[in-house]
Amino acid sequence: MQIHSEFNEPDLGHGSTGTILHPIILVALVVAIVLMLWRPRKYVIVPLLLCIFLIPRGQVVVLAGLHLYIRLILVLGGFIRVVTGGFRFAGGLNNTDKFFMVWVTFRVFAGIVTNWPNGTMEQLYFLVQAVCAYALMRYLITDEEDIARAAKAFAVIAAILGGCMLYEYSYLINPFGALGGAPVVPEIRNGVGRAQATFGHSILAGCFGATLLPLFVWLWTAKSKFLASIGIAGSTLMVLTTTSSTPLLAFAGSVLGLMFWPFRRSLRLVRWAIVTAIVLLAIVMNAPVWFLISHIDAVGGSGGYDRAVLIDVCIRHFTDWWLIGTNQNGGWGYDMWDLSNQFVAEAEAGGLITFICFIAIIACSFRRIGKMKKSAEPHRQWLLWCLGCVMLANIFAFFGVAYWDQTQIWWFAFLAMISAATIPAQDLSLANAASTSATSKFAHYHESANAWRWSKVSTYNKSAD
Repeated sequence: MQIHSEFNEPDLGHGSTGTILHPIILVALVVAIVLMLWRPRKYVIVPLLLCIFLIPRGQVVVLAGLHLYIRLILVLGGFIRVVTGGFRFAGGLNNTDKFFMVWVTFRVFAGIVTNWPNGTMEQLYFLVQAVCAYALMRYLITDEEDIARAAKAFAVIAAILGGCMLYEYSYLINPFGALGGAPVVPEIRNGVGRAQATFGHSILAGCFGATLLPLFVWLWTAKSKFLASIGIAGSTLMVLTTTSSTPLLAFAGSVLGLMFWPFRRSLRLVRWAIVTAIVLLAIVMNAPVWFLISHIDAVGGSGGYDRAVLIDVCIRHFTDWWLIGTNQNGGWGYDMWDLSNQFVAEAEAGGLITFICFIAIIACSFRRIGKMKKSAEPHRQWLLWCLGCVMLANIFAFFGVAYWDQTQIWWFAFLAMISAATIPAQDLSLANAASTSATSKFAHYHESANAWRWSKVSTYNKSAD
């Protein structure tokens, strides 16, 4: 039995037999691409995010047998700006960028080799989308102003999705289902609806809202109280209307991280306390410590035990996946094909190298935040702390789900935010100077081209006279 890669489209190439593109979506797509290509760089992030997260995941253009999902078209359209901008990333390439490239490259290579010849197009699709989306986010998000602009866009998105998911939860009708590419009737568990809006699953929708919470709390202190308020309300509604434990766990991670702000100077003590607690639990528990997950059931009917078994089985089969991943995990036990854990998904999809690189991305992000926080001004320290809380919430979510729809774009955008927020002041000044110089050159070229065109028009008019 072969697995599908959780970071990829599970139905690429054999899902929809034809194009699913509502006229409204088509108009929005064209408008967004035009805005991304012709508006100044700092405004590109807004139409990009709005379309990616408010268009149903299943909207797709089938061209010569190739399934082009709308978010890939948007990413490729925006990537043109990266190319024309000379691949300039704020602060240059950092360790997170390098680990990201190794992670995505080896993951795709392992997926192709392990599943050959099946799934090759799926892996290449993921490679193109991941590299282009990450590069695009790094290009668009360069400083605190860009982070704030992206956070405001996410606040609007969360408010719209939260309201629609409340309607979906209450009346068991998904408003986005009328557009196509999303179920009209949500999944029902224990007699209660699980809203999912435009996402691939209700858990993913809830985790998206839960991990955004610290960003909106920071936005409140950044003199954007209205957008912060609707963002917080929207993200909370997104979590509650999914009736899933994983989003609630991620939401708790966000709140817990924010509550530890007064203890920010004692984080070393907190970290050692957590390690000590885990060691003591491992000593006194009859089962392995990761079976603590099996006791988490916030809404009833959750699969906490299944997720604990998933981790346990993955560890026991280390020799089967460590080199280059595996596609035989479906035969390891009941429901072991369902990689509802991001860390397990990385291990079994790409082997030990992929797993280590993914952990390194998280570790480098925390390290950059911690190092920058020591020398940052108070207002910047609060931003860095909130970004750390977002990372903590994502880690909590990773124990219950693996990102594979729009949420992966959110993950790439978030990593770009950390890179932008942790650029030293002197490097940021150089980057802004380079950007200003490039803008001046473009403006000079644009004025010269206009002058040439008007001279031709004038010559033509004189000859016509």
